Amino acid sequence: MPVDVVFLEPSFPANQREFVRALHAVGARVTGIGERPKESLSEDLRHWLTHYEQVRNITDAGEVEAKVRWLQGRVKVDRLEAVVEAHVSAAARVRERCGIPGTTERTTFLCRDKPSMKEALRAAGIPCAQSLGSDNADEIRAFAASVGFPLIVKPRDGAGAAGTVRVNNVAELERALAERRGRDIAVEEFIEGHEGFYDTITIGGRVVHDFVSHYYPNVLEAMRTRWISPQFIATNRVDAVSGYDEVKAMGQRVIEALGIGTSATHMEWFFGPKGLKFSEIGCRPPGVRAWDLYAASNEIDIYREWAMAVVHGRPSQKLSRRFAAGIIALRPDRDGVIAGYEGLEELHRRYGHWILDQHLPPPGTPTQPVDAGYMANAWIRMKHPDYDDLRSMLDFVGRTVKVRARG
Repeated sequence: MPVDVVFLEPSFPANQREFVRALHAVGARVTGIGERPKESLSEDLRHWLTHYEQVRNITDAGEVEAKVRWLQGRVKVDRLEAVVEAHVSAAARVRERCGIPGTTERTTFLCRDKPSMKEALRAAGIPCAQSLGSDNADEIRAFAASVGFPLIVKPRDGAGAAGTVRVNNVAELERALAERRGRDIAVEEFIEGHEGFYDTITIGGRVVHDFVSHYYPNVLEAMRTRWISPQFIATNRVDAVSGYDEVKAMGQRVIEALGIGTSATHMEWFFGPKGLKFSEIGCRPPGVRAWDLYAASNEIDIYREWAMAVVHGRPSQKLSRRFAAGIIALRPDRDGVIAGYEGLEELHRRYGHWILDQHLPPPGTPTQPVDAGYMANAWIRMKHPDYDDLRSMLDFVGRTVKVRARG
């Protein structure tokens, strides 16, 4: 019997279509629920979807539940899947109300609420930063006095580095509190060290595919400094270097402690003077199209592997670990509009055959703020069999390719 899967918001962001394609490819009957009218969906999407229902707000659990219950009157809904951070809470609530297996409300809450997540993991013996969740300024001041500076202030349920700041003293903390007055926020001990992430596809709580990437430099510095061309690189040494065993073991313990079953995961970690420390995890794929890098570096269709896990409960491809793959973000030298590029000919002459793809907005395109993300302006993605050589190549891109803008 075909497996019936409901997938939330199949058309936006753009790579959502890849999940639908993969579900269809492995034999699932896919119903999409989204905010856009059916007529706006691409021809491919309409082909891959068995049915589509439109809602006003995809994060409104009541509205989504009404559509799912209507579907359950016609088919047995086997799975309900959401892979965007903003959608996972509504999906979990609807699953539990409608009796559909998958990630629970409790697990989803723990994977979104940073202080509760760390409290649960500390109880499981996993090393984390000291943290507090509160909307009370006096509680936050007392925490700061106890832990000391620097501290990290962030939204309790944020994704990426959005709304995250480092505060180095009382004056900076007071400014952060004033900007977030009355909001419930997370405040954490600052962990010194190198930052990376450990991403997986899990089946029944067991990791079946895993990937390790490194940030250069760490995210907060990268997202605040114009002259830096930040990178993240997926290593192909995950199974060859024993140092990654500790990261993998921590990742499996985190997945078990939070009750993550069959899902994609995105976990961030730090390694520094205090050893390996957990940072945070989401029960969904990573952002900034990191999966494209994992697919290219391991010669697999990663979306199909996710679909195989969801629909059939098993993987179908082996990771080759043949290549390291990475992205470098290229910031305009000022705000305004793109004027042109320098250094591209030299890059392509030297390393063109290692370039996976690139995004170079044409002259006249408005620039995006430095903190808008790795893919907000220009970027180049590359791969190479040797991780160190790839790092050198991406460093060359950062030194050589310049994005010029005019005000």
